[in-house]
Amino acid sequence: MSAPVVASHGAGLLGRCRAWGVAGTMCVALGGLGAGAGPATGPLARPDLPVDLFNLGVTVAYFGLVLLVVAWWRLGKLVRHRPPRVEELVSTLLMWAAPLVVAPPVFSRDVYSYLAQGAMVGAGLDVYTSGPADLGGPFSAEVPAIWQHTATPYGPAFLLVATVVATLVGGHVTLGVLLMRLVALGGVALLAVSLPALARRCGIAPSAALWLAVLNPLVLLHLVGGAHNDAVMMGLLAAGLAAALAGRPVLGAVAITLAGLVKVPVAVGLAAVALIWADQVAGRWPRVRALGGTTLVAAGTAIGVTWVAGTGFGWIGALRTPVTADSWSLTSALGRATTALLESLDASFGTAPVTGWRLAGMCAAVAAALLVWHRRQSVGPVRGVGLVLGGVVVFGPAVRPWYLLWAVVPLAAAAPFGRAGKVAAAASAVLTMVVLPDGFAPDPGTLAFAVIGGCLAVSLLVMTAFATQPDADDLAAGMAR
Repeated sequence: MSAPVVASHGAGLLGRCRAWGVAGTMCVALGGLGAGAGPATGPLARPDLPVDLFNLGVTVAYFGLVLLVVAWWRLGKLVRHRPPRVEELVSTLLMWAAPLVVAPPVFSRDVYSYLAQGAMVGAGLDVYTSGPADLGGPFSAEVPAIWQHTATPYGPAFLLVATVVATLVGGHVTLGVLLMRLVALGGVALLAVSLPALARRCGIAPSAALWLAVLNPLVLLHLVGGAHNDAVMMGLLAAGLAAALAGRPVLGAVAITLAGLVKVPVAVGLAAVALIWADQVAGRWPRVRALGGTTLVAAGTAIGVTWVAGTGFGWIGALRTPVTADSWSLTSALGRATTALLESLDASFGTAPVTGWRLAGMCAAVAAALLVWHRRQSVGPVRGVGLVLGGVVVFGPAVRPWYLLWAVVPLAAAAPFGRAGKVAAAASAVLTMVVLPDGFAPDPGTLAFAVIGGCLAVSLLVMTAFATQPDADDLAAGMAR
């Protein structure tokens, strides 16, 4: 097979991936109109539909989910063997994301909590001791009951942004949602700009990093569609690591501190900055000087941002907010299973089994971090951040599907097709399917309609022979001939 023919086939496969991905996100957006997490009123409001039509929306959304995941997976095959240019992948991202930009929120209602918390700060309420119910008004009315009386776990950097947005829109929920989505899009854009440079510094093809971390369905569905603040956090993390590797560790420490002032866990990236900085310091005691410099920059940034935001340091004590009795996580599931087993044996210990398993999980995460630190020379600072954050996600007391991106971003830059990268890719595909478009837990009937939508998509893919197109291995064999 000649090179022009191979290139033509690669372009054709890229075009098919783009088309199926756009069809997927369009179906998700369309399904979200009837079964998403839209507000009660306004242009993005979810209509008061009969149950059958709501379930139809779930079917359409899951039909789109499967199309998107398969398109992304097939694109990964192309990227691994005949990578498209960075510009082509960025164009693909824009095509896939476009339908979700103007759609109602999907898969989560957290954006309303962001707006309510921003309005609370603007009203002088302490978001680290009060919940949205204490504010009242249109933003709070959209927050799920489970979070009405809980403090925010977010740091002052994000609350500063949320306060500006809430102040600008007043009580206009739809405008607030769209502006918060623009904030999330800014984070995704920062990630898309920073990741290629970071990947090059790590000796990785930028296209591979972009495929795993930016075109990832979790980014499209939860960071764009759900407008999650993790977009800003991950963009800052990637930018900080890239700056540190480019010889600007002070800027890197500032960026990663800002990311930690959105959500604390990514502050582990500061350890990577210190290690990178130590390699760039001349003279005696490079590690001590690098660690001291990183600590001073991080402390100064944290104090300065907290002072500007005026929220205080209550976010440190509010880190338990995402943890509820029915939180998703491995340790929480084991705790509930243990509780059920003990109750079946007429032995009840209350919440002790859940607490015990969660404590064991925290110890496991710490042990994993220590192991990564012990092997830091072979692992490398960027991949080390990904592995440590992966441990936090796996063993943490509360997990949401998009939390996986904390680990995916650094792993994509350092080892996208290594063992951890492959596991992260497979987990991304699976976790894409576990949340319904309205963000609530499914009942058996709704779950059945989701399965129907997925099966219809698989049937369509098989009938169009998309899933059986010659892959990149065939292309390589053809080139060899």
